[in-house]
This record gives sequence, structure tokens and C-alpha cells, in this order.
Amino acid sequence: MPELRIEDIMERLPHRYPFLLIDRVLDFEVEKSIRAIKNVTFNEPQFMGHFPDHPVMPGVLIVEAMAQAGGMLAFQSTDDGDYLVYFTGIDGVRFRKPVRPGDQIVFEMTCLRHRGHMWKLKGEAFVDGKLVCEGVLMATLVPVEEA
Repeated sequence: MPELRIEDIMERLPHRYPFLLIDRVLDFEVEKSIRAIKNVTFNEPQFMGHFPDHPVMPGVLIVEAMAQAGGMLAFQSTDDGDYLVYFTGIDGVRFRKPVRPGDQIVFEMTCLRHRGHMWKLKGEAFVDGKLVCEGVLMATLVPVEEA
């Protein structure tokens, strides 16, 4: 499938600066997997307070970016209306290496189970080919009128 640029992502995800955390979708296979990237820059607001003399991207933002990539995978599976993706759970998240300004994170999300609007995804985040974070995320698609 063709890559999706930031404009395409913004059409689907309701997030905006500073909480839109993926910059591009490299590729995806509908209902199976997706690869997305985030370019980490020193100009992001979290670095003003998260160790300014030794900036490290907060793990919770890495997990949120994984969830957004997973949300894009879920969105690619539906054509029947406006939905929001609600992040409903996480299991087994591990942080392997710190992520710093100048890094580019590649998120690889794989569908473990998909039933109706419920999703269970395995997420991995890599910097320079090295695993920096992994975990299992759960999400559900909710029609906007019910949200």
C-alpha cells in the first residue's frame, strides 16, 4: 500500500500538536500490519521538562505513538462512517533503550486479533534497527456519535 503523509494521518486521527505523534505511515497491510515513523526533535515540548540537560523521550509518549500507529491500522479496515479509536489497554510494555532528540522511531504494529471493532496489536518500536520499546495494545473503534 502507498505511504500516508501527515495530511492523510490528520484526516483520520483527531490528535493535533503537541499530541499527534506519528509523522508518516510507511506501509500497511489492511487488518494485518502497519509501519509508521516519528521524527524526534529537541524542539518538542516534553524536552523542556523531561531532563533538559539529558533529554529522553518519555516512555508514555512512545506508547501513545504506538497506539496512534495502531489506530491508523484500525481506521484502514473501515469505510462505514466516522470513528474514533479508543486505547483500551496495554500489556507487557517494556522499554529497552532511551529515545533521544535526533532519533527516528519506526513503529511496527501487527494485528494479533481483530473481532468487530475490537483490536489487539503487538507493537514494537525501533531506532536504528534496535528495539527500544515493545508491548501489546488493545483498542476499539467507536462511532463518533457514541463517543
